This record gives sequence, C-alpha cells and structure tokens, in this order.
Amino acid sequence: MRIMESLLLLLSFSFGLPSFGQDTGAARPDSISVQPSAPAEAAHPDLTPDQNGKLSQQQMQQLFRVVADKDMENDKLLHNYTYVEHELETQLDGKGNTKSTKERTYDILEIYGEQVERLTEKDDQPLPEKEAAKEEEKVQKIIDKRKNESENDRKKRMEKEEKEREEGREFVRDVADAYNFTLVGTENIGGREAWVIDGEPRDGFVPHAKDAKYLTKFHGRVWIDKADLQLAKVDVECLDTISWGLFLARFHKGSRFSLEQTRVNDEVWLPLHLSVKVNARVALLKGIDENIDQTYNDYKKFRATARVVGVIDPAPK
Repeated sequence: MRIMESLLLLLSFSFGLPSFGQDTGAARPDSISVQPSAPAEAAHPDLTPDQNGKLSQQQMQQLFRVVADKDMENDKLLHNYTYVEHELETQLDGKGNTKSTKERTYDILEIYGEQVERLTEKDDQPLPEKEAAKEEEKVQKIIDKRKNESENDRKKRMEKEEKEREEGREFVRDVADAYNFTLVGTENIGGREAWVIDGEPRDGFVPHAKDAKYLTKFHGRVWIDKADLQLAKVDVECLDTISWGLFLARFHKGSRFSLEQTRVNDEVWLPLHLSVKVNARVALLKGIDENIDQTYNDYKKFRATARVVGVIDPAPK
C-alpha cells in the first residue's frame, strides 16, 4: 500500500524533532555533551544539565532547531543520490493471520530534481519484458518533460516546492509545543550511541501549522545520534482514531510506524528501514489491516552537474 506513505513519513519525521520535557523520575542518563562535528558554533547547543540533572526549555529549543536544520539539509542532499527500495506488503485477516503478501523492488532515480520510481522486480522476480519496457518508457517520458520544461513552468514548480518545504518547517516548529519529552537514557543504534527520548501529548496544545492537529494523536520514542545530532530512529503509535484527507481515510488506535536512518557517505543521514503496522478504513468502506516493511539500500551518489539524457549513470562509489 503506497497511498498513505507520505503521511507516514511526515509523521515519523516530525516526531523525531523533539523538545525535551521535565525529568519524571526515570533513570537519569549520564551528563550530556555534544561531540563536535562542525566548526559552526550554532551547531553545538549547550546541553550541560543543571545541578539537578535537568535541561531547560531554552536548551531543548536550541537542540530542536539544530536537529530540524540537519534533517532539512538531509532532504536536500538526498537529491544527489539514487538508491534501491524493497517493499513487502502483508495483508492480514480478521484474526491477524497472513492473508496475502506482495513484494516489489524499485530503483529510485533522480531526474532533474525529481525522485522517480522504476519498478524492477515483483515477488523477487525480474519484470517480464513488456512490463520492464513500460517502466523504461515511463522514465523516458519524465526525462523528456523535464528536458523541454519552459523557464516559466520551472519557476512555478520551484515555487511550489519551496512552499511545501516552508509548510514542513512550520509543522516542525509546532512539534516542540505538542509533546512533553523525557530523556530516559542512551542506547546503541547502528553501532553509534544515541539519546533515547519518550514523548507524550501535551495538554492544551494549540496547533498553528497545517495538519499539526494530528500530532497529539500519537506518542512514542525517538533516538537522536549523540555525535551528529541526527534522527537515528523513531517509533510512534496512534492513540486514537484519526481521519485524514479528502477520501476520509481513518487510522485506528494501535497503528504503528517505525523509521530507522543511517549515516551515508559521511555526509548525510538517510532512511534505512520503515515498518508500518496499520489498521485503517478508506472512504469509510474498505478496511485495511496490513503490515508494510520497506528497506532502502545501495545509495549511490551521482554527479550533480551531469545532465540526464537517459537512464541515470551513477558515479562510482
């Protein structure tokens, strides 16, 4: 199922940019210190706890802005990479038993600043010749469209994309007010040390950004890499039924989303694994009870200065 993917990624991303709350009595971690990774002073918020082992809201807001800025930069750098996405979709029956499975593998290409999916396998088998040809034709149409795009159309597209990015920034700014966060300790994620933070909806939260009203319908846990101040992992659970979009899709209580990221090429953090367990109803008619498991691998950086004239030829690793 791909119709809700944008929502799931949005929620995962937004939850992963927290403001810490007060200590609630959980085991207190060691003193927090930020390991330098860049010369800019703005990238090193002072996270030294007070004498009671607590962190002020001002300190947490500084951390929030740094992590948010880094994730925005990740989004930009992602456009310099191609990669492979593998998706396993498992449909469940009313008793939670597997009813059917479907596997798909995609090459994710970057064509004139636009991410494009090219289906390459179904159920671990290469596409039949005719289907493969259709996928290549789809990619070529996008290449031709971008190649012949007028300056005016390009400007409109860029303005639309910038507007969407700004809406994302507004959404992120609301996250700090939507939750009470508790630092509960540290864990090893992908061979790196990360802070572990729990988040619960905050009473009285007043959303400002579009769709921020949904934030208080979720709670969960987030892991932030201590050295890079990057989102390493996030696990969120739906607390109540929520309605979404024009088609009145409804997520039910217990739906769960987990996203793990990894450091790539010593310059960017990108998705590694997305797990979705969703119980929903679309258009108030079709019930959906399924698990979705997506893995992302084979990230390859291509020459950003090269113009696409056919299938992308990634630069060597």
